[in-house]
Amino acid sequence: MTTLAVMGMSKNTGKTVALNRLLASAAADDVAVGVTSIGRDGEALDQVFSIPKPPVVVWPGMLVATARETLQRAKARCKLVDGSGIDSPMGEIVVVKVLDGGEMEIAGASRGHDQLNIIARLRQCGASQVFLDGALGRSQHASPAIADGVVLATGAAVGGGIQDVIRKTRDRLAILGIAEADALTVARCTPVFAEGGVGMWDADGKVLFRAAIPSLNAGSVLLANDQASLAGVAVSGAVGRQLWLALETLARRHKGLWVVIADGTRLFVDAADLAAFRALGGQLVAMRRIRMAGLTLNPFSPLGGHFAAREFLEASRAAFDGLHVTDVLLEQNQQEEQPDGSFAA
Repeated sequence: MTTLAVMGMSKNTGKTVALNRLLASAAADDVAVGVTSIGRDGEALDQVFSIPKPPVVVWPGMLVATARETLQRAKARCKLVDGSGIDSPMGEIVVVKVLDGGEMEIAGASRGHDQLNIIARLRQCGASQVFLDGALGRSQHASPAIADGVVLATGAAVGGGIQDVIRKTRDRLAILGIAEADALTVARCTPVFAEGGVGMWDADGKVLFRAAIPSLNAGSVLLANDQASLAGVAVSGAVGRQLWLALETLARRHKGLWVVIADGTRLFVDAADLAAFRALGGQLVAMRRIRMAGLTLNPFSPLGGHFAAREFLEASRAAFDGLHVTDVLLEQNQQEEQPDGSFAA
């Protein structure tokens, strides 16, 4: 995976700690790394809760795409490599090369197309592996249109006991893990996703309706253009509550209705909504599948309460069999305890 996104279930789930572990491992393996953020990370205090945050730690030779203002506070010595012409509230996003490793605050581009521009610049400057750091309430950097894979951070800060956190994490993974459409369906829907808007087709693939309209207005338009032969619907934009209710109505009218979305980051409903839709006979698929690279755990919450780390890890591995699950701090402590560098799985 040449572009890996790190995203959190909520604040304080260990996303930055996981990112730092990835950066340290890449540095140890002498990988040419580029790193940026879709929001802001590495600042001294959390901007919401005003509690201390772990800094982002970068290593010599790494490329960092960040806003100019953050360089004034960097504890790592860097040199300017490239500008981007992309503005942010903290100044132009620029690419710098780390000369002496240390702590940095990283604030990158917030829009998807700007992120693609930044990733391209990092690669042009020599990065073979790019890490994308996420931000609270934003998941577009995890889209397969941007990232090849995703690491999801979860933990005690999500709220509730261990089983509550596991349930909430499973629900989130269900949203992100929408299956990819087959080749025929992708071919039928490609014009809709290329032009934007929505489309409707019958069982033979004949287009019944297509319009380049915002998702916000799409629900009523789809219902108004419903036909008896409807077999599938494609929605290129975000799917929120009102649009989802319209899709549920169509699924009730047309048994086995196919609905195609861009990917799981564009779906803003609950896992229970997915289950209800499927109970109606509806089929929900994505133009591109999100590849989950792993799940990282934080058993501590800075707002109070924590889990027994080993118990949380074992319960999560049992619950998410087939997905790589780790607690990076627990793993690090185990490595330090064993001189030969091995650690218990």
